[in-house]
Amino acid sequence: MRRNGQDLVYGSGKSKKTLADDTLAVRSASLSIADGEFVAIVGPSGCGKSTLLKVIAGLARPSRGIVRVGGEDVVHPLKTVGMAFQNATLLPWRNVRDNVLLPLEIVEPHRSRQKQDRQKNFERANELLAKVGLSGFADKMPWQLSGGMQQRAQLCRALIHEPSILMLDEPFAALDAFTREELWGVLQELWSFRKCTIILVTHELREAAFLADTVHIMSARPGRVVRSRTVDIPRPRTLAATFEPGFVELVHDLRHHIHSEAVS
Repeated sequence: MRRNGQDLVYGSGKSKKTLADDTLAVRSASLSIADGEFVAIVGPSGCGKSTLLKVIAGLARPSRGIVRVGGEDVVHPLKTVGMAFQNATLLPWRNVRDNVLLPLEIVEPHRSRQKQDRQKNFERANELLAKVGLSGFADKMPWQLSGGMQQRAQLCRALIHEPSILMLDEPFAALDAFTREELWGVLQELWSFRKCTIILVTHELREAAFLADTVHIMSARPGRVVRSRTVDIPRPRTLAATFEPGFVELVHDLRHHIHSEAVS
């Protein structure tokens, strides 16, 4: 996956744009992501991290520059992308399993094969739920689940159609610290199981360092990628590793560069 020199402007939609009318969210943001890589994007609030996800997914078009996924230019929303957000947004009238199965009712070619693949899809949903520790909750309603359990179900829903790219926009931000750290392990195991490319946007630097192969740091708006750090900590990673000197040094380095960009 490659993104070259992207600009993205939000605003009036007029052909002649001015700073008074528009906001330049991302400027000349260039980076490459390898197939199967787990990357994290961090940076000051409002620097365009979430905007970058939308551009990669084809949900927003760059005003300048190109996005390529699998060697092809992204010119429309990608079917090969799964997404999860800060809020689980599970449909309250559907049980957990039916929420997980929702993408198969929308995304082709799964949509056209719902009847033929019903049993296979049912088993696929149960397998994913078991992977995240929800095997006994498939028939429960969302309101019967804790916030952490709802986020587990959201991850399953994002993966059910076997996307090649999983995009996570601060999926654990609303959770308490203990639940959040527990879900780091869940996500690490899911990635090891599926080996899809994962792009995580987060403000939690320990989370980025724990999960990612590479951490990309963005500048203040208009955002651009100003530094990339490879994470050399062996996998599978445990919470004990977060107290090791190398891990602590990495987190401090990320914080230093983000602070420098925020005040520059």
